[in-house]
Amino acid sequence: MDRRALPAADPTALWRGLDDADPVGPMWRAAQIFRLVAFVYALGFQVAINGDLEHPAVTWILFAVLTAANVWWTTGYLAGFGRRRWFVAGEVIVSAAMMLSTEFVASGQWIADNQTWPTTLWMTNAALSAALLGGARWGFAAAAVIGLTNYYVKGEFLLNFGRNATAILLAAASIALGMAASRARLMHSRLTAAVELAAASAERERLAREVHDGVLQVLALIARRGREIGGPTDELASLAAEQERVLRQLIAATPAPVADGGALLDLGPGLRALATDRVRVSTPGERVLIDAAVAGEVLAAVGNILDNVERHAGGDAHAFVLLEDLDTEIVVSVRDDGVGIEPGRLSAAVKEGRMGISRSIIGRIEALGGTARLESAPGAGTEWELTVPAGEREAQSR
Repeated sequence: MDRRALPAADPTALWRGLDDADPVGPMWRAAQIFRLVAFVYALGFQVAINGDLEHPAVTWILFAVLTAANVWWTTGYLAGFGRRRWFVAGEVIVSAAMMLSTEFVASGQWIADNQTWPTTLWMTNAALSAALLGGARWGFAAAAVIGLTNYYVKGEFLLNFGRNATAILLAAASIALGMAASRARLMHSRLTAAVELAAASAERERLAREVHDGVLQVLALIARRGREIGGPTDELASLAAEQERVLRQLIAATPAPVADGGALLDLGPGLRALATDRVRVSTPGERVLIDAAVAGEVLAAVGNILDNVERHAGGDAHAFVLLEDLDTEIVVSVRDDGVGIEPGRLSAAVKEGRMGISRSIIGRIEALGGTARLESAPGAGTEWELTVPAGEREAQSR
């Protein structure tokens, strides 16, 4: 939510969660309600057992200090500045220290017959805070600290959880809350990405309309009038018509879907965008996901091959691009029916310092850990086969 939309003079906005962009914000507020309930319980416990302690005055001082600390923690978690590792770690440490103080304010017999001061329920808040911040593992770690501190004060480690299930309940609650917090963050991330994609698509549609009503109309007019005039303007008309066709194809093409936080890219749409009157592209019906950086290099290599077809294969040559997904490998074949390449021509080009094919095609693919194989003969056209590793593609199954 836009912070500027909030009334600046509303002191309750923070507590009501109106200015909380954290996807786990509602859980943080719910945890503070639990903290208040636990405080009321701890206060009642303190009043009931204070007379049985060896140092009742000291316990009230410690209780006041812990109450002030809880007010500070509550404020930090609600305002957001406390949702930090050091802040939560401080709560866990202080909570454990307060539990250890039981040995100082109470007798051994009282400790054996009662729960640790100032009640394990109140100290549970530290584990819940850790779970909200770091997920199930952090929650379990904090629960282990609180649970082991409790066992240390009691002087025994009970494996009979049927008689004392405090540690089990503490760990289970922390793990469950941590998993819920992690899931909330994941879903918020996916929703944000979906909203951004929708906004980008809407903007793309707007730009497509602008281009269609402006640039495309001008190119169509140039192509039509150029053909009518003839002569030298005929070449200009052909160029305008070609650019009009490419631009129409570009704005009509579906944007390449991206998965797994932008790490994987569908190679099919990028190849289909290279299609022209002289270039035919065939891709699988399903998405062919591959690392975005690898996809960019493959598309660049194919683009260089098609440029060579345009320049050297002959005016009537046509190119055919085929994309194949072989699970562990991605294969892109580019074949043309042009004049072909004379034997030894590529080696001679390298000696002449013309490194276009060796660097922009072969070198680019080999740098990806793949192979670039060329077959050609005079009058028999040219065929390239580019093979690259598919890599990790878990997101494809989603």
